[in-house]
Amino acid sequence: MVRLRRYMYWLLVVLLLLPSGCGWMYFRKAGEPPSPPLRYTLADWPFEEYWTGVVFNGAKIGFTHLSLSPAETAAAHYEIRSEAALRFRFLMFDKKITLKSYDLVAADLSLRSFAYDYDLDGNILKLTGRFSAGNLEVEVSSRGQTTETSIPVDGKLYPTSIIAMYPVLHGLELGRHYSYQVYDGETQSIAMVTQEILAYEESDLFPGKAFKIKTGLHGQKVTTWIGLEGKPQLEIGHGGVIISGLESEVVAKRYLAQASINKEETLLDFRLIKIEAVIQEPQRVSFLEVVLSGIHPDLRVPNDELQQCQRRGEKVICRISTPELSVAGPGHNENPYESLRYLQSTQTVPSQDELIRKTAKHITAASGTPLEKIKVLIDWMQNNIEQEPVDVFTALDVLSRKKAECQGHTYLYAAFARSLGIPTRVVNGIVYSQHYSGFLYHAWAESLIGDHWITVDPTLVQLPADATHIKFVEGESFLDLMPMVDLVGRLQVQIIAVDSP
Repeated sequence: MVRLRRYMYWLLVVLLLLPSGCGWMYFRKAGEPPSPPLRYTLADWPFEEYWTGVVFNGAKIGFTHLSLSPAETAAAHYEIRSEAALRFRFLMFDKKITLKSYDLVAADLSLRSFAYDYDLDGNILKLTGRFSAGNLEVEVSSRGQTTETSIPVDGKLYPTSIIAMYPVLHGLELGRHYSYQVYDGETQSIAMVTQEILAYEESDLFPGKAFKIKTGLHGQKVTTWIGLEGKPQLEIGHGGVIISGLESEVVAKRYLAQASINKEETLLDFRLIKIEAVIQEPQRVSFLEVVLSGIHPDLRVPNDELQQCQRRGEKVICRISTPELSVAGPGHNENPYESLRYLQSTQTVPSQDELIRKTAKHITAASGTPLEKIKVLIDWMQNNIEQEPVDVFTALDVLSRKKAECQGHTYLYAAFARSLGIPTRVVNGIVYSQHYSGFLYHAWAESLIGDHWITVDPTLVQLPADATHIKFVEGESFLDLMPMVDLVGRLQVQIIAVDSP
């Protein structure tokens, strides 16, 4: 869990690698586990570090490293340093992700302070924090923008880097259940971790014997086999195609040199949802009716004035319409709370940043109505922001580097629009691609004009967006995106009706 979860959010791809029907072929009962139950203290911890290789769908994409050592500055405290480095090809672009973390923990693994550095395709995010007396102080910095947050916490708090270590410290015993709260830097939230020790097994996939542990966090599941020396021998995230296993430092690092000359696409097949029907000129589609399968019962597909969705058993029926722009204003908004909510400046969409405000004001200087301003904004973005699969943390990353994928384009548009007083929300879902003859995961925006929402796709330069845009979640944070993880590899789309003017 300590390795896979640190980049699972950005990949947003989790598929079944080991079919449930044949998992028994790889793992066998290993007899009676050690008695008394195996456990270690940090003072006699059986390892100082380990390296793992990361494989996605049979292709190696990176490595991770974790080390543990006594803290020089605090007695009876320990430093945990971890790193993940990923490199792969997507849409002919070389993508690089590097995550580094430092955690200072007490002898019981509880958090004292931390420093996290995240690098996505050259865009940097830094988090630092300290936990004491039931209060977590966090500072987040990106592109010169810094925010400080104070979070009250009841009881102990742990960093996510200790998740694979927690059952080793507290006892590897069959049937044990553990539950504790962690601070998750990727989602910048406090969440509950659950762990259950399921079996004592051996396998051809790793040497020796190991305890099989299932860990839950944010609704996602990771299965880990921890050996008698406390090292995670094998880890499968969410039962998925992302697997990590122990390697030597030399073998783990060797991958980066190999990846620099690797020209194979890694993620495209898992982002594409193929369908039997072909939609001609999808940009002209004004009405779409679909049957969606593979959606978890807990995911409530939005049902509003832009799309009407109803669950019928295990399927969801959605009807998406593209409204005429004439219905969008300039009416009176009868819900001022909704306006205020979607005018807020956030770390991801910093609408009150001076550069964002000045740029948006300059772009729309000659525009009058909100609709005119929106049209000018997306036209300016088409001419000034390149479309590349570059991941970003904030709209300022996009404005600074002048390139991003659909998520980044939507962040920047939302920041511009909110700075101009236009309530705007970020939405994520799927959209039909004529080039790939199927649906791709996508992000776009919805802006409130008068008392009506309109769809705005700054990446495809559509106002309103065509009706092949099917929305699944609203929100701009990684935590908001988590429900999308369960869709990848499971979602199926059946076209019922398509209309174009």
